[in-house]
Amino acid sequence: MLILRIVGVLTAIAIGAGIFAYLISGEKRYLGFSARIAKYALIFALVVMALLFLERVIVI
Repeated sequence: MLILRIVGVLTAIAIGAGIFAYLISGEKRYLGFSARIAKYALIFALVVMALLFLERVIVI
């Protein structure tokens, strides 16, 4: 679980950095970068939650 927290913090930093870079430079590619990271982080989180749910169901 510690690794998941570290990955979550690094993801939040990367998204924040992309948004900050967009605000400074005005280039849309930084927003696209942040959006892609957010999308894949959401997919990863849903997969992890699904695996945890399946683990609970299988044990019961």
